[in-house]
Amino acid sequence: MAGRIEAKLAALGIELPPPPAPIASYVGFNVVETAADLGRRGALVVISGQIPLVAGKLAQAGKVGAGVTVEQGQALARLCFINLMAQLKAACGGDLDKVKRVVRLGGFIAAGPDFTQHALVMNGASDLAVEVFGDAGKHARTTIGVPSLPADAPVEVEGMFEIG
Repeated sequence: MAGRIEAKLAALGIELPPPPAPIASYVGFNVVETAADLGRRGALVVISGQIPLVAGKLAQAGKVGAGVTVEQGQALARLCFINLMAQLKAACGGDLDKVKRVVRLGGFIAAGPDFTQHALVMNGASDLAVEVFGDAGKHARTTIGVPSLPADAPVEVEGMFEIG
């Protein structure tokens, strides 16, 4: 039986892929046990940056603002968050209902030096976090512009989540 988060994903027409394999020498995620306030125990899941892969292939290459529109960048950031959720599902043993909250997202936008709409692009990931997790999806965030990303990806998103 699907949980509430899986049901929400289905309602949004999202099917999570298998977690993308790392493309270099790192792991997809790390789980760190924590001792929280009031005796609660939980864990933080730190997920490596995810690029917009579909079936193991880059959905679109290039730079935002130079061949990739802001709207395309938003869709690619959304896809990055879908890949983050695939890693998160693996970290949760297959049960996304264990997610207590999205703690932080970090966005990297490949763009030229005159591009200034990084935050709008990253909203593709942030908005989906709130659509899927509700208030628990509201998170801290950093978004920066970079000259290039692995595989010539226009966008990369990393994340930190609290699970319990």
